Amino acid sequence: MGKIKTALISVSDKTGILEFAKKLAPMGVSFISTGGTKKLLAEGGLTVMDISEYTGFPEMMDGRLKTLHPKVHGGLLAVRDNQEHTKKMDEHGMIPIDMVVVNLYPFEQTVANPGVTLADAIENIDIGGPTMIRAAAKNHKYVTVVTDPQDYHLIIKEMEKTGGTISEQTNFTLAKKVFVRTAAYDGAISNYLTSLDENNDRARFPETLTLQFNRIYGLRYGENPHQQAAFYRDAVAVPDTLPSARVLQGKELSYNNIMDTDASLDVVREFDEPAAVIIKHANPCGVAVGGKTLAETYKMARQTDPVSAFGGIVALNREVDQDTADVLAETFLEVIVAPGFTPGALDILAAKKNLRLIVVPSERPSDEETFNLRRVHGGILVQDWDNVDMSVKDAKVVTKRAPTADEMRALEFAWKVTKHVKSNAIIFAKENMLIGVGAGQMSRVDSVNIARMKAQFPTKGCVLASDAFFPQPDGIEAAAEAGVTAIVQPGGSIKDDDGIKAADQHNIAMIFTGRRHFRH
Repeated sequence: MGKIKTALISVSDKTGILEFAKKLAPMGVSFISTGGTKKLLAEGGLTVMDISEYTGFPEMMDGRLKTLHPKVHGGLLAVRDNQEHTKKMDEHGMIPIDMVVVNLYPFEQTVANPGVTLADAIENIDIGGPTMIRAAAKNHKYVTVVTDPQDYHLIIKEMEKTGGTISEQTNFTLAKKVFVRTAAYDGAISNYLTSLDENNDRARFPETLTLQFNRIYGLRYGENPHQQAAFYRDAVAVPDTLPSARVLQGKELSYNNIMDTDASLDVVREFDEPAAVIIKHANPCGVAVGGKTLAETYKMARQTDPVSAFGGIVALNREVDQDTADVLAETFLEVIVAPGFTPGALDILAAKKNLRLIVVPSERPSDEETFNLRRVHGGILVQDWDNVDMSVKDAKVVTKRAPTADEMRALEFAWKVTKHVKSNAIIFAKENMLIGVGAGQMSRVDSVNIARMKAQFPTKGCVLASDAFFPQPDGIEAAAEAGVTAIVQPGGSIKDDDGIKAADQHNIAMIFTGRRHFRH
């Protein structure tokens, strides 16, 4: 790669561009630029050639036509060690352009505005920018293309070290970023335009859905050792999520660790008060809130099912202190995820060399701009996340007896947990503690019986939550046998009246939410 002598700079995001250019200039780099970028550089004291001066063709059509010119693209695409190419450049007065610094019109930010018009969106579709950076990336053996302001300091550092050149390997790395960027850009345009109906009203789901993810790292294997796997993040990173987390210690996360840790975060983020969650195979096997200390809260969660807690994933929504670490260290665990760990806690847990400690804020991330995806053979299922908040205080009392204040608090807790249990989902709970779980059964009455069987505490006086309606009164009858005093369920069965009658016969208070929480 020869020394960089000419840079074409035209950016929408002008963050750091003047400082970058001022560091290039002393290394003998001259500049060609356009519009607002040229003005900024010139006002900053740099000598800049206007693009129209170079091409001999005026900028026109409100700036739509300025860089789409053979003298620009010849300077970008010429193979420098091809004599025929260099001869044509000389014949037509083309300058070899060694560096392109371009970022694109902010289409994604424009259409993120709920009030955006189609006309505004169309005006923010960049044409010249993608064309230039693609040309430069194609010819990366000879041309450095910079699309991300975060790379400015790396470029300067390498040029200072090499006397003004950029390696072909660095150019290749930058070129790959170009094609990732243009793919995402075109995908955003496609997603927006195909979401519009004949009246230009915008649908939630476009006709053609284009998504982009960046690989974080490869995994040792997938769900099973014979399956290959990798972990990806959204191309636009979502803060407060597992892909953005800090891992403080422990061996590499496995596929199943990641799935279960994400599930644990989903549950613990349901609660504002101090909470502890234990997950095993994507289902909560222990949940508790409101202990006098975080350590006590975790102990309560572990008491739900101490056997299943072995090898589990623990999520906490408060910083882990030394006392909590002492209790956590009593059981073999795979992962602990929390908003933070005190130095004393880290010292205690450091003895567990393979135990993964992960820091993720306890706030729930905004999922408005993302989808919940599920792959099937030959296609994909796309839906919103099940993050709608609903208090059981808004539910309808359908039995003769309304829940007491204590029962309502227990039902609130139970309803929050139930939506995170695999369907058919049944849980028994007290006011601040999960008592028993029946998950993933084909029959709802079987889930009731399993939840009762798994309970480590007497179920008399518990409340019950069901993720969907009872198709028969038999599940309510089984709950009555277990001593359940109150039930929360969505309702909606053609046999709801039979279920209500059964509840009344056993003096069970029952409320209908009108909202189900299937989780397959």
